[in-house]
Amino acid sequence: MPTFNPLVARLSPPPVPSVAAWARDYDGGHGPLIDLSQAVPGYPPQADMLTWLGEAASSREAAGYGPIEGEASLRAAYATHVAELYGAPLAARHVQITAGCNQAFAAAVIALVQAGDTVLMTNPYFFNHETTLSMLGINVDLVPCDAADRFVPDIETIEASLHPRVRALALVSPNNPTGAVYPADRLADIYDLCRRKGIWLILDETYRDFLDDTTKPPHAIFSREGWQSHFVSLYSFSKSYCIPGHRIGAITGGVQMIQQIAKVMDNLQICAPRVGQMALVKAIPSLAAWRDENRREIGRRRAAMQAVMAGLQGWKLESIGAYFAYVRHPYPDISAEFVAAKLAALAGVVCLPGDYFGEIQEGFLRFAFANADVETIGLLRRRLEDFKLPGI
Repeated sequence: MPTFNPLVARLSPPPVPSVAAWARDYDGGHGPLIDLSQAVPGYPPQADMLTWLGEAASSREAAGYGPIEGEASLRAAYATHVAELYGAPLAARHVQITAGCNQAFAAAVIALVQAGDTVLMTNPYFFNHETTLSMLGINVDLVPCDAADRFVPDIETIEASLHPRVRALALVSPNNPTGAVYPADRLADIYDLCRRKGIWLILDETYRDFLDDTTKPPHAIFSREGWQSHFVSLYSFSKSYCIPGHRIGAITGGVQMIQQIAKVMDNLQICAPRVGQMALVKAIPSLAAWRDENRREIGRRRAAMQAVMAGLQGWKLESIGAYFAYVRHPYPDISAEFVAAKLAALAGVVCLPGDYFGEIQEGFLRFAFANADVETIGLLRRRLEDFKLPGI
């Protein structure tokens, strides 16, 4: 009898649908369901964006294959945007368009790392990164991050985790699941370490458009000499433009890196979806003010989440930023998965358990607060105050 690939078969089912199933037992007794499980924008796309998507969808051009590296016009528009953001000389040739940021990560890893090699990630980590590496036969080693340091990785700990089989370090900033924002000087030190050790730094910057401080670039790595040989930046258009269903992401890397990734993309998908690409060519320069207002709105939701957690007995907000709050729950001897399942069924609050993001994360829950407005977030405090596990 044929068998499945054990590297895939051993993986757990996709976590978000599994968590959504817990809410089916909620009887509505505390009010409407509060869904803080998935990182999706809690507001619709801008009206012009919907028009541009519709126009692109009805075009004959969008029905055909596009360039493997992405629409030339989008690569140029995005490169101009990134060059302005980082104050660095970037061009279209440095950009590969992908079908979302998960695909960007997979394509970059396939281009850089062989089966049997090792990629370092932080603990906690973004689970899709870990499962992607696992199904490719790539080993994963973890760099522990301390709640006392707001889960920002320590340079000495990273260096101590390196060994000859490590080919890359994969980071996410602003972080998923903790929301932690890695300071620019820390990222510079990490880049310098990776360069000295001859490994790649893969930085997922999906949530960078929701940083508080927009007066400075998130980092200065693109201005460093020789960055093309050691650094890759990943991005998703899903959050900033509210189009997760259109699956558009981007890789920014050296020209030789993009050439290798194009080989991977030709086998993964041939080209990213063209409708979203065509609309984004217009959206990137036109919707800057709209994106900035969304950044401020997410900031208001973050403040509402902080107010909910302030002085809440038994609960502790350990880290918050961009889209996520990482919260220590009041039951240290009980797995986060069990607590989250009961929180959904008994209190109507859906979130992800820390168990899904790495070892020794059983004491934490991830609240994706960007998915709810300020008023809805305010309802969370009473739900958490009243929540008690049965029999405890």
